[in-house]
Amino acid sequence: MTARAAALLSGWRTASERDRLLRVVQPALIGLIDGTVSTLAPIFAAAYLAGSRSALLVGIASALGAAISMGLSEGLSDSGELTGRGTAVVRGTITGVATFVGGTFHALPFLISNLHTALAVAYVVVGCELLTIAWVRRRYLAVPLRRSLVQVTLGGALVAFVGFAVGHA
Repeated sequence: MTARAAALLSGWRTASERDRLLRVVQPALIGLIDGTVSTLAPIFAAAYLAGSRSALLVGIASALGAAISMGLSEGLSDSGELTGRGTAVVRGTITGVATFVGGTFHALPFLISNLHTALAVAYVVVGCELLTIAWVRRRYLAVPLRRSLVQVTLGGALVAFVGFAVGHA
C-alpha cells in the first residue's frame, strides 16, 4: 500500500460519520445516481436505433463525458473551505469515478452482439444499480428503503423511457 493510500484509509477510519457522509458518501452517491440515470436514454436509444456495438460505444462515451462533467461540477462548486466538505479535488475525483461506474455497468452488456440478449442483461444490470443506489441512500441518508426504491426507480424509468421513445421514433 502506498503512503497516500494508507493516509486516505487512516483518514476514513478516524473521520466522524458526518465527515464520511459529506466528504465521500455524498459525492459518490451523486456520481452514482447521475451516471446511472443520465446515461440510460442515450444507451438505450442507440441500442434500439443501431444495435449492440453502437450502444456500447455511446454508453462508454456517455459515461466518460458524464464523469468529466460531474467531476468538474462537484470540484468547482465548492472549495470545501466554507462547508467543510473536504477538498474540491478529492470530491470531484470521487464524483467523477462514481459517475463513470454508474454509467458504464449498464453499457457493458452490449458487448453481447445479440441485441435482445444484451437488452435483457442490461435491464437486470440497471435494476441492480437502482437497488444499490436505494440501499446506499437507506444506509447513509436514512431514507426508508421503499421510498428510495420508488424514487430511484421512477427517475430511472422516466429517463429509460426517453431512450425507448427516441429509439422507436
